[in-house]
Amino acid sequence: MRDLNDAAFISLFKEACQKCFGHPLEAPLSETESRHLASQIFELTGLVIDAESLKNYSIYVVNDLDDKSEHPPIATLDTLARYILNAPYSNDIQRKDNEGHYPWWFQYKSSLAVPVIQPRKVSVPVIKLLAFVAFIVIIIVGAILMIRVYQKSSDNYFKEAFRTVNENVLTQNGWIIKDKDTTWWNKRYQRSGQLTLYMLPGDNWADSTHKPAIRNLLIRELTSDCFVAELRLDEFFPLQNRQQAGILLLEDSTLTSKSVRLSVAYNDYFNGYKKPNEIIIQAISSNPADLNKPEEIAHFPALTFTDEQAKLVSRNMQRSALKIEKNGNHFRFLYSMGQRENFAYKEVLSKDLDIQPKYIGIFAVQGFMEKPQPIPAHIKYFSIMDTRCKD
Repeated sequence: MRDLNDAAFISLFKEACQKCFGHPLEAPLSETESRHLASQIFELTGLVIDAESLKNYSIYVVNDLDDKSEHPPIATLDTLARYILNAPYSNDIQRKDNEGHYPWWFQYKSSLAVPVIQPRKVSVPVIKLLAFVAFIVIIIVGAILMIRVYQKSSDNYFKEAFRTVNENVLTQNGWIIKDKDTTWWNKRYQRSGQLTLYMLPGDNWADSTHKPAIRNLLIRELTSDCFVAELRLDEFFPLQNRQQAGILLLEDSTLTSKSVRLSVAYNDYFNGYKKPNEIIIQAISSNPADLNKPEEIAHFPALTFTDEQAKLVSRNMQRSALKIEKNGNHFRFLYSMGQRENFAYKEVLSKDLDIQPKYIGIFAVQGFMEKPQPIPAHIKYFSIMDTRCKD
C-alpha cells in the first residue's frame, strides 16, 4: 500500500500533466511531451525540472509500480506544486532565500485526504492548554479577517512587477494587448524581470494622414473612480523628438475616446529658436470631438542639456517614474528621476479635468515619424491602488 507522500506525488504529477496537456495522463510521456512539460513548468515558475526526470516519473505513475517507489527530491515536488497552485514566479536563489522550507509542496499534500486517527484520552491540563491555544488562534484569525474586510472595503491594490512577461500570464493578470506588432512584441523579453516596449511609429493624436494608433499598448480596466497609479522605468532615455513612454487613461478601450496621458519624453522643437535639448514630463488631454487638437496641459523640462552632456543626462535617468493621483475630477501628475530608486516624487500639475476614465494603459511611442531604429523602454514596475474618494 502506498504511503501518503507517494500517493500525493502521483496525484500531483497527474494534475501537472492535465494542466499542461488538457487531458488525463494515460501513457508515459514521450520525449517531446516531456520537453514541453519541462518548458511550461519553467515558463510559469522560473524553476527547472529536467525532461528526462519527468519522462521517468510518467513511466512510474502510469504503470502503477506498487513494488517500486519513486522518490523525487522535495525541491522537485515543491516545483510541481508551485506549477499546479499558480505560485508567484521565482528562481532557485529566491526560493532558497525565502521559501527553503518548500511550503507549496506541503500545502498541496495537506489538501489531500489523510488517514483517520483514532482518538485517545487526553489529560485535563492538556485540554486546558489546547483550549487556550484555540482561543488565541481564534483572536488572531478574527483580527486578520477584520483587516482583510477593511482593506477590501477601502483599497483594492494591484501590482505588476513583470517577473514574467509570458502573454498568458499577462492576460491572466488582467492586461489587454492592443494593436499588436508581432515582431517587436516578441522582443519584450530583452531584460529578465522587466517588460520591454519599443517606441514604434504611432500616437493617440490624429493628423491629416494618420488615425490614432499605439502599437503594443497594454491596458486594463479601472475599478474605482479614485486611485493612485505608478509606473517605473529603468534606464529610459529617449533621443529624438516625440519619443516617449508613460501612462494613458481612456474613457473606453479605443483611442478615439476622451483620454489623458502622462509621459517622459524628448523635445528639441522650439519653432526655430535655438535652445538646449529637453527631457520633459508631458501631460496631454484629448477630446474625441477633435482628435487633431489635443491640449498640452503640462510641459515640464525635467532636464535640459546639450549634445555633449547626453551621457551625463543618461546617468541621471537610470531610474524614472510617473504617478497619477485621481480623486473624482481632480488629478495630480507627479514624476521622479535620478540614479537611485528612492528619489522623491515632484508635482508637475494639479488640475480638475472633465474625464471619467474606464481603462488605464502603459505605452511607448515615437509619433508618426519613422526612425532608424526603435528605442526600448524598459518597464520595471506598475501599480494601481483604489482609494476612497474625498470631497
